[in-house]
Amino acid sequence: MSVFAALIILATTLVTSFISGIFGMAGGIILMAVLVALVSVATAMVIHGGIQMFANGYRAFLLRDHIDWRVFGYYCIGALAGIVALFFVSWTPDKRALYFLLGLTPMLVWLPKDRLHLDIKRVDHSIFAGFVVQGLNTLAGVAGPLLDLFFVRAEMTRQEIVATKSVTQALSHLIKIGFWSVPIVTAAGWVALPPWWLFALAIPLSMLGTTLGKQILERMTDVNFRKWMKGLVTAIGAVLLLRAAGLY
Repeated sequence: MSVFAALIILATTLVTSFISGIFGMAGGIILMAVLVALVSVATAMVIHGGIQMFANGYRAFLLRDHIDWRVFGYYCIGALAGIVALFFVSWTPDKRALYFLLGLTPMLVWLPKDRLHLDIKRVDHSIFAGFVVQGLNTLAGVAGPLLDLFFVRAEMTRQEIVATKSVTQALSHLIKIGFWSVPIVTAAGWVALPPWWLFALAIPLSMLGTTLGKQILERMTDVNFRKWMKGLVTAIGAVLLLRAAGLY
């Protein structure tokens, strides 16, 4: 990995962690798109997983008093089933397919949520969320907008939403690292994994961005939080779909 590529990744990590610190999503999509442009899909998944796991984990730590552990427990059951199901799927996305998936994922915010009647606080919905979100997160690298569908109708504050989503996503990214590390190590050995120093530099930056983003989150109202989140992820999705079309 070149020094220039590493600097781009580190700068993007700081900016996207700040965005995710506010909205609990969107930053990961941008980071994944940048990584795919710089390295292979498998390497991008591992780097993204490592950075996002710590960023989400640190965000969950900062908001630990607001985590709904009951929801997280049932989510874990579904996530386990989801990763088992992926071992029976032979398809893995290339860069063109990944940009397409990344572009479509934010558009999920426009689904008629009132008709879906999803509620993360329901046991069956928490398990189902773990199953489908883990599957999408492992294949596309991100699944924040899909997870958000399960929180829209939940009677939770913005802090509870971000905190609970963060702890579930920390788990999802940990699983993603393991899933995508296997083909890299099998093909070229442990030395082919991303360098340790990249994570050593990226993790403090992700923590800094998350801390700054949390300060903005505390000043926002619940109404503005939802409005800005929807507009932001839609714009990101549109750009990535155009990027996918350009690759074709």
